[in-house]
Amino acid sequence: MKLTGKPETDASMGDLNFARLQLALPTRFLSWLIYLVTRIRQRSFKNLFIRQFMSLYRISLAENDRSQVEQYESFNDFFTRGLRPGARVLDPSPQALLSPVDGTVSQAGEIVGDRIFQAKGHEYSAQELLGGDAELAAPFEGGRFTTIYLAPNNYHRIHMPLTGTLRHWVYVPGRLFSVNPATVRAMPGVFARNERVCAVFDTDRGPFALVMVGALFVGSMETVWAGRVTPPHKRGAVEQFRPIHPVELRRGDEMGRFNMGSTVILLTPPGMVEWDRVMTPGNPLRMGQRIAKFRA
Repeated sequence: MKLTGKPETDASMGDLNFARLQLALPTRFLSWLIYLVTRIRQRSFKNLFIRQFMSLYRISLAENDRSQVEQYESFNDFFTRGLRPGARVLDPSPQALLSPVDGTVSQAGEIVGDRIFQAKGHEYSAQELLGGDAELAAPFEGGRFTTIYLAPNNYHRIHMPLTGTLRHWVYVPGRLFSVNPATVRAMPGVFARNERVCAVFDTDRGPFALVMVGALFVGSMETVWAGRVTPPHKRGAVEQFRPIHPVELRRGDEMGRFNMGSTVILLTPPGMVEWDRVMTPGNPLRMGQRIAKFRA
């Protein structure tokens, strides 16, 4: 699937105004404030907060590991809720690349050279996405990418699309703009401007990169090997890490979570996968379903 863009964009005046507003907002402060509020454990407050949120986004707890609002210690505990056994079934085919999250396909296609398509009129480079590291980005030139948006009502844990060993991970300080569709249409390079955690894994099929992109009100990102990565929301240089001890995660294992909604970007090298037809912008995904097949 080859993607090309034109100079004009699909952004409306409303999209552009929303993007301009965010440029003026203290996004790090607002995200830190939400981080604090979502961890309040006072029962009447957190129960009301959870119920109002469930009503607004039509959320059911039927497939979660706790089915009563009172069982959650805080709003964040509810927001990062786990699934009951059997709620997600991993595609059994060894030729299947799995969706790492529940969400909606924003884009999927080829990495043209090292350029990744964001929205009509907007693109960014794999090197920019991975914190400016040309060596880290090189294996993905000419490969495949997908961008998956997690809405507030989605399950917010991130899982392995295939079995792999963590080789390298990067924390990239940045802004905390919204990553909703309106902002993506209007703001150039938003995924390469926002705070993010980038992890590169080695697998029997080749390497892949999984990028967790922070966003407005995403007060915290976590991985299973490092725990909480943010906050604090730093402003300094990119931080690079190599695991001291091997971190091996099986297909379907949890690798991280967002504390509030955001976006995941998956990069694969040339010749590794072909996207399934489901990978059309706007299509919903469930963690564990097949999103691509491996090439022979």
